[in-house]
Amino acid sequence: MESSVAVVAVPFPAQGHLNQLLHLSLMLASRGLSVHLAAPEPHLREARARVHGWDAEALVAVRFRALDIPGYASPSPDPSSPFPAHMLPLFEAFCDGGARAPLAALLEELSTSHRRVVVLHDRMAAFAAVEAARLPNCEAFGVHCLAASYNVGWMYPGHRLLLEHGLVFHPADVCATKEFVALAKRMGQERRRAPGAGMVVNTCRALEGEFLDVLAQSQSPSSDGHKLFAVGPLSPVLSVPDSSTRAKSEEHTPPRHECLSWLDKQPPSSVVYISFGTTSTLRAEQIKELAAALRGRNQRFILVLRDADSADMREAVLGARLDLAEAMAELGEEIARGLGMVVTGWAPQLAILAHGATAAFMSHCGWNSTMESLSHGKAVLAWPMHSDQPWDAELVCKYLRAGVLVRPWENRNDVTPASAIREAIEKTMASEEGAAVRARAREIGEAVRAAVAEGGSSRRDMDDFVAYLTRR
Repeated sequence: MESSVAVVAVPFPAQGHLNQLLHLSLMLASRGLSVHLAAPEPHLREARARVHGWDAEALVAVRFRALDIPGYASPSPDPSSPFPAHMLPLFEAFCDGGARAPLAALLEELSTSHRRVVVLHDRMAAFAAVEAARLPNCEAFGVHCLAASYNVGWMYPGHRLLLEHGLVFHPADVCATKEFVALAKRMGQERRRAPGAGMVVNTCRALEGEFLDVLAQSQSPSSDGHKLFAVGPLSPVLSVPDSSTRAKSEEHTPPRHECLSWLDKQPPSSVVYISFGTTSTLRAEQIKELAAALRGRNQRFILVLRDADSADMREAVLGARLDLAEAMAELGEEIARGLGMVVTGWAPQLAILAHGATAAFMSHCGWNSTMESLSHGKAVLAWPMHSDQPWDAELVCKYLRAGVLVRPWENRNDVTPASAIREAIEKTMASEEGAAVRARAREIGEAVRAAVAEGGSSRRDMDDFVAYLTRR
C-alpha cells in the first residue's frame, strides 16, 4: 500500500456546485495531492469546458472519473417555473442510488493503493459519506456550497444576527419544489447515518466571520463533524493585466471572448454585467421588460441571455427562442452604438467581473456568482430566483451592504417591470446611495483578497485542511 492520500470530490450535478468542487479539486491538486473528481460524464465534460481562471496544465493534475448512472428524463427548461424542476429527474437518479455503486467501486479501488482516501462530497450528495464509512481507511468531509450564514438562518431563524440586521430567512419549502425539499431531507438523513470528519465552506471570515463562529459552536457528530474549514473563495480572484502584459500573454493563450475585447474599450466602472446563472430561464415577458429597461438609457451593459442547462447538458437550441431574438432586436441601437453586448452562449464570468470596466453585477444571487462578484469588489443588483438565492440577496443587501435589491422575493411570481429594473440600475450607478454600495463592495473585495493571500484567514484554513488530510 502506498503511503499517500487520495482525495475524491463528489459534486452535486448542477453547474454552480460542480464549479465549486472543481475549483477546490484544482486547489488541492496544486498542493501536490492526488485528486479525483467524480460525476456523470456530461457534467465532467462541461465542468472542464467552462472552468476558467486556471491554465490547462492545472486541469491535467485532476483525474476526472465518470460515474455512470441510470437513464433519466431530461425535459427542456420551463420558463414559467423559477425553480429548475426540469433537473429533478437527474438529481434523483444521481442521489437516490444511481451513483452509489460506481462511487463505491472507485473508493474500493483507491483504498487498496493509498494509505487514506478522503471523500469531499457536496452536502447534497451526502450518500458519498455513507460509502466512505464502509472502508476502514476512508473518511468524509461535507462541502457546503451555500453561504455559511444560510445554515445559521436554517437552524436559528430567530438568531440575534438575523434580528439585528433585519435579515429574513425564507423556509426551503417556499423557495423550492416539494420534491426537491424531500430530496434535501433524504440527504440530511444520509449525513446523520454517517457523520463525517467536518465541513469545508466556500466563504471567508471577511464575509461571514460572525456566522462562522455560530457554526463552529454548533457543529456536532450528527451533522458533518466537528472540524470547520472556511477556505473561500474557491474560485480564483483574477487581476486585470495592463495592455502591454495582455499583448504578451495573448501570444500563448487561447483567443479571448469577444466581450472582453469590448470591455477593453469601455470607461472604468461603467458597465453593468447581467446574468441569471445556469438554472433559470426567463419568461418571454420578463426578457421584454429587461430589454426595455436597458433601451435608450445610455447605460453600458453585457447581457447574458441563455436557457438554463438541461439535465443531460445537451446544447440549447437558442434559435427556437423568438423572445431572445426579439430582445436583441430591441437592443439593436444600443449594440450598434457600442453601448452594450448580448451574449447567448457561455460567458467568461470571472474575467468579466475582474475587468476594470465592470461596475456591478445584476445577478440571481447563486452563492457561486455572489462570491465571484464580491471577491472582485463588484456591487450586486440582487434578483433572486429560487433555493438559497433569496437568503444570499438578504445577506448582500442588508448585512454586507454591497447590493441593491431589484425585485423583492415577495414579488417572485410577477413580471418585474422595466421601471423597477431601471430604478435599481440608476440607484446603483448614478446615486449617492449607489456610490456607497459600490465603495463598500470594493472594500469587501480587498478584504477577501487579503483572506486568500499569505497569512489570510482562508489561506490559513486551507493550510490546516491540507495538513489534516495528509497527517500520519
